[in-house]
Amino acid sequence: MELGDAKVKAGPAAAIVRLGRGLLDFVYPPTCLDCGAPVATTASLCPGCFGKLRPITAPYCPVMGLPFEVSIGPDALSAEAIADPPPFDRARSAVLYTEVAQALVARMKYGDRPELAGFCARMMHGAGRDLWEGEPVLVPVPLHFWRQVSRRYNQSTELARALARLTGLKVDTGIVRRTRLTRQQVGLSKDARQRNVAGAFTPHRDAVARLKGRGVVLVDDVITTGSTVKAITRALKRAGVEKIDVISFARVVTGADLPI
Repeated sequence: MELGDAKVKAGPAAAIVRLGRGLLDFVYPPTCLDCGAPVATTASLCPGCFGKLRPITAPYCPVMGLPFEVSIGPDALSAEAIADPPPFDRARSAVLYTEVAQALVARMKYGDRPELAGFCARMMHGAGRDLWEGEPVLVPVPLHFWRQVSRRYNQSTELARALARLTGLKVDTGIVRRTRLTRQQVGLSKDARQRNVAGAFTPHRDAVARLKGRGVVLVDDVITTGSTVKAITRALKRAGVEKIDVISFARVVTGADLPI
């Protein structure tokens, strides 16, 4: 298991860190993570790009985390949660999958920019505030071995580690493995996505013992139809894990005229 990096304590060490960051900013002035315009701090967006993000805030479905246009009551469920109840307990996402969110995810996922996880995790930290109680274990959505070798890292693991630094929660990358190399989900229909990931995940044989009574928060970059996190949840449920929530940076919402 991994534990979030300890914060640098005040004193000489903190001063050295601040000096180092200042020198880096002087040599390599920080730029917007999306458009490249100059910004005041590293790993941030310029005001224009940040304004194009669409944070998911209340009111939203307490189960699926899907936003409502107007409040219809604290316990009101979305049509999706009623028609097709998910196997997980709750899902939360930081932002809608707008063009800016899409660009950030693509660069983090395919562009060899794992440092973008820090910015995304800061927004996920607030969006998932009701998921952190009870000290759950952060479990990144796993990549197949060969896909992770080709990409060099798993973006969901980078997000989980960044969240761990913010929450103090532990990360466990061994609770579940992707044991079958699946097709890319992009462009597939909902039914095709479900078939694509069915049986693709295998929980650790001692998953429950590793968790020591704690729940799980699955960490992913984008939730589109939820097929992947549902498949992982079912695999973990079969292994005896009872409490499973989901957090992602972005969420595709049907009918929101957003890129998929």
